[in-house]
Amino acid sequence: MLNLDPLVRPLGLRQYGLRLDTIIRLHWFVVVGQSLTLAGVYWGLGFDFPIWPALCTVAVTAAINLYLRIRFPRPHRLHDPAAGFLLAYDVTQLTAVLYFTGGIDNPFVAFYLAPLLISATALSPRTTLLIGAYVIFMVTVLSYDYLPVPWYRTGEIDFPLLYRVGEWVAMLFQVGFIGIYTWKIAEETRQLSDALAATELVLEREQHLSALDGLAAAAAHELGTPLATIALVSRELEHAIPLGAPHSDDIRLLRQQVERCREILRRISSLEPGEAPFDRMPLSQILDEVTEPHRPFNIEIKIQLPNERDSEPIIVRNPGILYGLGNLVENAVDFAKNRVDVTAQWSPTEVGITIADDGPGFAGDVLSRIGDPYVSMRGRRGDARGGLGLGIFIAKTLLERTGGSLTVENREPPQTGAIIRVRWPREKLAMKTQALERKATPTLESQSEDSLAARPAAE
Repeated sequence: MLNLDPLVRPLGLRQYGLRLDTIIRLHWFVVVGQSLTLAGVYWGLGFDFPIWPALCTVAVTAAINLYLRIRFPRPHRLHDPAAGFLLAYDVTQLTAVLYFTGGIDNPFVAFYLAPLLISATALSPRTTLLIGAYVIFMVTVLSYDYLPVPWYRTGEIDFPLLYRVGEWVAMLFQVGFIGIYTWKIAEETRQLSDALAATELVLEREQHLSALDGLAAAAAHELGTPLATIALVSRELEHAIPLGAPHSDDIRLLRQQVERCREILRRISSLEPGEAPFDRMPLSQILDEVTEPHRPFNIEIKIQLPNERDSEPIIVRNPGILYGLGNLVENAVDFAKNRVDVTAQWSPTEVGITIADDGPGFAGDVLSRIGDPYVSMRGRRGDARGGLGLGIFIAKTLLERTGGSLTVENREPPQTGAIIRVRWPREKLAMKTQALERKATPTLESQSEDSLAARPAAE
């Protein structure tokens, strides 16, 4: 039975969060809507209330929006705590506006549910619970301290205490019911998405294993008979040549290596759990595999590795890493003039890969949006190709699922070209050092060297 644990690993832990661009767009909608409503009530209907303090709270939201747009790139995603903090600010800002315009008697008090709905859809249950509790706290504060509802100068609306208590209770039940219901529906959607992703990985793995299984069976069938003949002849030669003869050690070494070849064939054909020969690969071999398909295009691809190779990471062969890196290399080759440099770095805590080309680089308006789906630009020869559409988006998503992070920039002038950096915390890739791997499984070359070293010194 196959071990399917590596198939789930690329999905990782569930990541909650929001895209910053989504919150910024919603904030601008709030700024415009609140500004028009406040101005219409004050100057259009002639209702008297502190208009300027209320507009100042709207201006603060606009200033925060401008800062976030300048400070962070468009594809930036907020993690759960940061997104929860911004939604808590939305609750606070709405509370300030409602304080000047009638408290919970204001019909727009229903907008308290907006941050709760966003949190229940995209953030963790803990953050949603905190947002809901904060909403109830603010509604309670507004029940006791607020300015009267704006109305005509000739009269004033006076709601009885029982009505205000009913408003508070209604808001309490709305927050609880809508928050739980929305989170439940969103959680089912997230589970379905994860299940589909896991299914795709299982199908891909099964397809590769089926192809490998067929090749292994054919290889075992074709090589079994010749290896058996070589083993038989080597045993007869070993018995016929006396011990200490000039070629006795060579015959013994030949028989040992034949047995090793037969054992390797048995392992490949069986593919038992934990013994699949291609489940783990050195980082250098991963880079060779992702760059090899792109070498026949008259673009030099140079792989640069650190001098210290004893600690080279041994990586669990992951389709997400292979496809993601392969897509980035392909994109670099498409836009490079002469050369693409693929550089690997590693330390005890981090592994990084840098892909740099000498092409025109990314356009300024595209650079800030890389990572969004359906972002495209022209090729280096002016042809309108689909580069940087879904390809970079899918590669970025797959690499982030494996625990990595991706950054993009252009070379410093006067140089031209793009630089893409991928970083992983070392423990995220479930690796071990090459030195430990060699100790655990001696290679064919090392066994041959050991056997040759055991020959008599006279030879």
